[in-house]
Amino acid sequence: MVQKAKTRQQIANEYGISAKTLSRWIKNRNLPIDNGLLTPIEQKIIYEALGLPPIANKKV
Repeated sequence: MVQKAKTRQQIANEYGISAKTLSRWIKNRNLPIDNGLLTPIEQKIIYEALGLPPIANKKV
């Protein structure tokens, strides 16, 4: 499966939070995340630091 870049809003939606809250969480944990779209590598860093979002944990 090929992962694509996501916006902060898309990641925030996965966690059920605002993009501003996500930015605070990233900043408070000193994660090495650049501005702009979140690459698959940056997404992995976020998921490892914050845990998988509830949407990703749901089984179909």
